[in-house]
Amino acid sequence: MTASAHTPSSTARPSQFLTIGLLALAIAVLVQLIGKLELNVGIGAIVIFPMVWGLLVGLVISLQRIKPLSIDLQRTATAFVAVSVMLLVARLAFNIGPSLPVLLEAGPALLLQEIGHLLGTVALALPLAVLLRMGRATIGATFSLDREPAFAMVSEKYGPDSDQYRGVLAMYVFGTLFGAVYITLLTSLVSNWKIFDPLALAMGAGVGSGSMMAASAASIVSAYPAQEDAILGMAAVSNLITTVLGVYVGIYVALPLADRFYRFLTRRSTTEADAEAPGDAEENRRFRERVAASSAEMSIPLWASLSILTLLGIATAAIAAEERSWAIVAGYLILVALLLVSIGLSRLTGRRISPIVWATTLGALISSPWSPIGPWTAETVGAVDFLSIATITLTCAGLSLGKDVPLLRSIGWKIVPVGLVAITASFLLSVVIAEFALGFWG
Repeated sequence: MTASAHTPSSTARPSQFLTIGLLALAIAVLVQLIGKLELNVGIGAIVIFPMVWGLLVGLVISLQRIKPLSIDLQRTATAFVAVSVMLLVARLAFNIGPSLPVLLEAGPALLLQEIGHLLGTVALALPLAVLLRMGRATIGATFSLDREPAFAMVSEKYGPDSDQYRGVLAMYVFGTLFGAVYITLLTSLVSNWKIFDPLALAMGAGVGSGSMMAASAASIVSAYPAQEDAILGMAAVSNLITTVLGVYVGIYVALPLADRFYRFLTRRSTTEADAEAPGDAEENRRFRERVAASSAEMSIPLWASLSILTLLGIATAAIAAEERSWAIVAGYLILVALLLVSIGLSRLTGRRISPIVWATTLGALISSPWSPIGPWTAETVGAVDFLSIATITLTCAGLSLGKDVPLLRSIGWKIVPVGLVAITASFLLSVVIAEFALGFWG
């Protein structure tokens, strides 16, 4: 079993995966020690988390020319990303389990607002991205706003060296740097129209990002201070539902829908591309060949990738918790065991059910209040900081990005209007659906 779900073209040598492992460890520990940075820009605050620093530092190292990081080393870093995102989803499952009673008690309005997030991104942002010719990165950038889980969904389906994955990465960076500030302005404007129920606004705030939800909810509270507790509680539950349902909706609905919608919208341009000028066709062919050469898959033995990522994870989680705890070690052992079982079950089902779905479902069940070991597993795995795993994932992604610069440049400024439309449409459509649902069900 390798780190990639796709057929690899080569296998990383021990010296290669150990080099990337040590490099990722040094970066992840450094940025975790730096911690988060909050920048007050007057209309709100931009919070830069350690995972963003890890992405940026990794990118600088992969781009620098003093001691170049070889293409093979960057491909090895990509192989680590494929396994790291699975650990990320496994950890998320242990947030879902304890919250299952809350989800079962949630009213139809809370459940229906997820449709707004789906339609907002796929129905509106995706056509804009196609119009701007973002290529297949369109699919990853517009199928969901669900942040970290989106990495795992796209990586598992298309691979971490795909255009779709680069689209997820571009949207993630945009949302991290500008999402909270923009949604603060948007929510403040819409709240002061006084045409929507504040609880409907709170439901719309749950876009799947904790920082964006908090910023949005704060603006709603400013407009409706008397309902602060209800607004904050509703926004938190909405965000939880979006995060939980986002995994299943993303895998089975949003991602396949975005893929088909993209192919439908680009069927004519694909035909026209066949008739492009000979010079343009030759230039595009050479560009694609260079991309294909740098994107050839690299595999790492699963035992090696899991062992290295576990050591990295324990170190970063210990720094995040500001203590050395055996609970962190036990938590990682549970995550690794869950991941191995999920991979095994996926094999038994002929890969018809992906390891991500198995990990999410099994993790949620064994950590639920109805499981005899639910409280213990939830508490033990809870010692592993979720964002510390995201730091490792994005650090490895940063180390792999040097080879992807040509394709990231092709996205460039286009992610800005696409990101703004995705956030705006997701929020407003969720609010409108929640408003009607509240009126119908009271």
